[in-house]
Amino acid sequence: MLRLNAYHRKDGRWEGRIPQGKTADGNRKFRYILARTKEEVLRKMEEICLNSRPSGICCKTLRTIFEEWFSSAKHRIKESTAANYTMKADKHIMPVFGEKPISDITQDDVYAFIADKQKSGLSERYIADIVVLMKSIFKFSATSYHIFNPLDGLRMPKRKNAEIQLLDTEEQERLQAYISNNWNHGTLGTALSISTGIRIGELCALQWRDIDLEKRILTVRKTMQRIQAPTDIARTKLIITDPKSESSRRKIPIPDCMMSFLLKFKGKSDDYVLTGTDKPVEPRTMQYRFSKILKNANLPSVHFHALRHIFASTCIRLGFDVKSLSELLGHSSVEITLNRYVHSSFEQKQAYMKQIAFHF
Repeated sequence: MLRLNAYHRKDGRWEGRIPQGKTADGNRKFRYILARTKEEVLRKMEEICLNSRPSGICCKTLRTIFEEWFSSAKHRIKESTAANYTMKADKHIMPVFGEKPISDITQDDVYAFIADKQKSGLSERYIADIVVLMKSIFKFSATSYHIFNPLDGLRMPKRKNAEIQLLDTEEQERLQAYISNNWNHGTLGTALSISTGIRIGELCALQWRDIDLEKRILTVRKTMQRIQAPTDIARTKLIITDPKSESSRRKIPIPDCMMSFLLKFKGKSDDYVLTGTDKPVEPRTMQYRFSKILKNANLPSVHFHALRHIFASTCIRLGFDVKSLSELLGHSSVEITLNRYVHSSFEQKQAYMKQIAFHF
């Protein structure tokens, strides 16, 4: 059933909103119901919903509907996306809803599912990704079988931005000192990431043909990741594919500090930068190498992705405009850059505050 809510307005009346789909530009549309009391608003909303609800009933299970939807969707999505959908469906959605008739699943069932996933410790972002998949499945069922879509109007919990553990200024300097005294393929990858912001998958897929040392340009053309395999022979497989998004295809000017390092290890066009051979190293191996570097340098353990955050924060500190930084990072919008990757140190805040000079 649709969860109905009413809100007390400043003018004393009560207001309810009924989802009416989306506008052409993707914004949600609502029908507004006004009355003098909350009870009257809820009664009117319930009548409208009952009269406008699609009457179709579908006895097919959610598992069957998913298979139908996936059969049509897999031809227009990347292999890695298809593997991700399959994994989330098998691991999270099917154990709860797989054998239930699609028409019997209510919005309250979905809210209970979300609450259960929260209790299990999954991040809000991961849960939201699962629900996005469910919305695609239910939208397909509503279109194909003319049934009521219980996920219309569903409100997701507010996402909490996970705190990223980074290296402080002194620790970053120690990491740089360690790299400068230990030139190898592992430190080369670390140096490239901290000085260009390249993602670990993009780094592992990087070949020497992607680096033009004469023009000092690094081109991101592909990425590497391990995905769920569709057979029982191997549970996972390594793939090299197109980058995460169209904005992820980009050219990055190579900073001067990387030139000597790159010239020392320059290999043949088909060789991978992180190995110096025609065989690549995968992301989890690079993460292991990075962990070993941190341990050898007596530094705290942080994820490889922290290097991308350090790069972004350093660029902001040096005065980069956000639009340029966003394009260097391969983001589709500057909001992603600001919300996820820009961090200021307490020392930087202190320096800013010292510039304030009121005359009291």
